[in-house]
Amino acid sequence: MILVTGGAGYIGSHCVLALLEKGYEVTVFDNLSTGHMQTVTTLAHIGQDKFDFIEGDLSNHKDIAFVFGKKPIEAVIHFAAFSQVGESVANPSKYYRNNVVGTLNLLDVMKNFNVNKIVFSSTAATYGEPLRIPIDEKHPQKPINPYGQTKLAIEKIIDDYDRAYNLKSVRLRYFNVAGADSKTRIGEWHEPETHLIPNILKSTFSGGKTFEMYGTDYNTKDGTCVRDYINVEDLAQAHILALEYLKRGGKTDFFNLGTKEGNTVKEVFALCESITGQKIPVETMNRREGDPAELVANNSKAQRILKWNPEKTLEYSIKTAYRWESFLQKGVIKNA
Repeated sequence: MILVTGGAGYIGSHCVLALLEKGYEVTVFDNLSTGHMQTVTTLAHIGQDKFDFIEGDLSNHKDIAFVFGKKPIEAVIHFAAFSQVGESVANPSKYYRNNVVGTLNLLDVMKNFNVNKIVFSSTAATYGEPLRIPIDEKHPQKPINPYGQTKLAIEKIIDDYDRAYNLKSVRLRYFNVAGADSKTRIGEWHEPETHLIPNILKSTFSGGKTFEMYGTDYNTKDGTCVRDYINVEDLAQAHILALEYLKRGGKTDFFNLGTKEGNTVKEVFALCESITGQKIPVETMNRREGDPAELVANNSKAQRILKWNPEKTLEYSIKTAYRWESFLQKGVIKNA
């Protein structure tokens, strides 16, 4: 049995789906603060007797212990966290309490139940301002916002737990995640939405707002930020490979997950217009504070050790995201 914390959220739910389709038994633990019960219902329909959902919060030791007491947990994949950079700057207390303290509670219950394998959802935000592109795992980790600081703090805690308690971990440092399930069963569903691609796509529907493009004066080929967009299904597969690496006795390690390729905001915008067949209203805004000009991953280590290779293109990610957004806009959520 694999425990997935935050499995009702965007990336977590795609990982749960991939686990179920590979035959794993999965328990999702989520407080539904940002996840959706409709997503849980869809996963339960797909997983049948291999899926269980327990609502609870990582701030509560009893909630966590209940899960471990109920199920024979073999390993944990840990997604549960707040992840909005701007909010973390405005309310760091919320982020440190939820992300860091919640993870400590989880690790202590794991220790008490002798569960010693965890795959941790980390982030490229732990690197801060890039000193070189593409970014490899040897790049200094100097986060520039509380969100990134919380993820780096957890990485350090996990290292200490390995040394003291033999807790083996893989932390996966994501770059920009995009796309939805290929069969449009689940997808990206944030309230409010802060990510680039779904916000561009939302502008194509009735009542959609003018898309705001922040910063066109960066030192890049067209003046807009460059980001590395990884497909969410490719990302889910990386988590399964990391889990299987730990099950084979792999040592604690960390990996960048990206494509080695970057696209500017204007390129993404143009691709969205091409795929939707619509002219999207856009307003140019000033730069947002703290946005690096370029973030692109060097994923060679994940390719070499985990045997992971991203397969899906940015165009494919946008097409699946557009189909999903169409269902959301129409109020149609597929169950299978």
